[in-house]
Amino acid sequence: MNIERKLLQCVVSVACLVPLLAGLDGVLRGVAMFRLADAPPDLDSHFRYLSGIFLMLGVAFASTIPGIERKGARFRLLGAMVVMGGLARALSWAMVGEPGLSHRLGLGMELVVVPLLMLWQARVARTASR
Repeated sequence: MNIERKLLQCVVSVACLVPLLAGLDGVLRGVAMFRLADAPPDLDSHFRYLSGIFLMLGVAFASTIPGIERKGARFRLLGAMVVMGGLARALSWAMVGEPGLSHRLGLGMELVVVPLLMLWQARVARTASR
């Protein structure tokens, strides 16, 4: 087994914990996870919906781990979804103001770490096809 492939699988496994845990937390606690007083039900509903999507994104990324060298199309689609979310988060920062630390760290994952993982997956796929 290729060591680079195995290392990529380990890194993606750890990275999947972010959407899995944060998504599950958002589904279970809704906007209460931000300690907001009197959040409107529509906001909580929308937040839980988006958290469910985030949770499933983690499951979908986890599904690429076995045979990661053959799942480039799925990996790129999921990565593009994350990058688009990061661009939306960056727009919020520009229009509304600086978010808290956890959201700034999320932005780093979305616009730096995930694109690097996409490039790494492509490299592993090329190596495996030789």
